[in-house]
Amino acid sequence: MAKKAMIEREKKRARLVAKYATKRAELKEIANDESKPMEERFKARLKLAKLPRNSAPTRMHNRCQLTGRPHAYYRKLKISRIALRDLGSKGMLPGMVKSSW
Repeated sequence: MAKKAMIEREKKRARLVAKYATKRAELKEIANDESKPMEERFKARLKLAKLPRNSAPTRMHNRCQLTGRPHAYYRKLKISRIALRDLGSKGMLPGMVKSSW
């Protein structure tokens, strides 16, 4: 049950990142613009800090779509090594055969 919750949490983060991307970019532009007055840049930083934390792209984490595992993640397949091995053993991945030596 916990793995399902982590997958849903990552999906929620992805939605928040997409929702606030333009606003976050505009505020960062103002905050980093040296030609603007210091007060205006400071206000932009405060507004940026008030945005939801999970709307920052750095909060996103690659997770296996089947198990929710964050480690040993294959980006092209969007699954972990354990899920890949399991699916390969069951013959559910075309072109992949289980081999042992």
